[in-house]
Amino acid sequence: MTDVVLVGGGPVGLSLALALRDSGRGLTVLEARPPGPVSDARAIVLSHGSRLILERLGVWAALAGQVTAITTIHVSQRGHFGRTLLNAADLEVPAMGYTVTYEALQAALAEQAIKAEVEIRYAAPVTEAKPGRVTYRQGDTTADLVADLVVLAEGGRGLPLAESTVKDYQQSAVVCWVESERPHAGRAYERFTPEGPIALLPMGSRYALVWTTPTDQVAERLGLADSDFLRTLYAAFGERQGRFVAAGVRTAFPLRMALRGPGDTAGLVRIGNAAQLLHPVAGQGFNLGLRDAWQLAECILDSASGTLDAADLMLRYSRARGADVPAGARMTDFLVDVFAHDPPVIAGLRGAALTALDLLPPLKNGFARKMMHGARTW
Repeated sequence: MTDVVLVGGGPVGLSLALALRDSGRGLTVLEARPPGPVSDARAIVLSHGSRLILERLGVWAALAGQVTAITTIHVSQRGHFGRTLLNAADLEVPAMGYTVTYEALQAALAEQAIKAEVEIRYAAPVTEAKPGRVTYRQGDTTADLVADLVVLAEGGRGLPLAESTVKDYQQSAVVCWVESERPHAGRAYERFTPEGPIALLPMGSRYALVWTTPTDQVAERLGLADSDFLRTLYAAFGERQGRFVAAGVRTAFPLRMALRGPGDTAGLVRIGNAAQLLHPVAGQGFNLGLRDAWQLAECILDSASGTLDAADLMLRYSRARGADVPAGARMTDFLVDVFAHDPPVIAGLRGAALTALDLLPPLKNGFARKMMHGARTW
């Protein structure tokens, strides 16, 4: 028996493990994939608030030279007036956020976990999880692990979980890297189009592209020759970065919102993608999960020598996350919905709102701080 069993050794799970390394609690991580480096070049957006957490975990220094700073974010709508420019200098922070590959972030966290002697059992997929007990496989062996608290992190996605809210956007995100004629100079774009947002995120000397695409157009867009794909992207995005001149291998994943709560009970809690899936607009997903891990760790640490299967621990954690998670879900869902309609009157109102936001620094900076730190209740 141990104090905490953590299902999932991805970035959110390892962040929780590192936050608990000096807690005196016994902790075991069960990870489905085998040991070794992860080959995954997906772009992860780290907010300024996430940087602060990773610094406290001792991970940020290991990412030096692998992150790209986002110093400004340009928000606009294709074919209509109005734009807002969010600037790190206005908020007196070094960057609004950063991009990093999934594999670089995972490697930095795994390296720190090894130093902290975190117990990780690899190639151990979990087949059942319930309060106080998990069942997992290793090779031909099936075993049970008993704990005061079971935490489902990213690895919990494969388990059957009750979902209280599910919304299928009938869209997918087409992702790849692209190069443009003009240097990005640390500027990210969130460009709303009638078929969905296009995000360009500075990453190294290139951009990471997240192109929201209607489901019935995904196969065609993935199958285009590079030259045709780049021309189509230019036609959809516009000329702000000049022509797009190169693209990497394209992949796609479906977009939906899923909020799995408040089904947590004494002895079982979900964090990260096991708790909520959001549309990637505004880049809130991983940052929300990292805040889940940080605040759950705080609740566990506050429990001192008390048992971790008590209902009051779940109540304290639910209260701590009670504002941030719903606010993040509402914001992303609202942005997708409000920019999904293109009648001139609605487009004009959106343009006026973007312009007003840009002209009212207190309102704009307040919005930017919520993007960087979430709806904080601590």
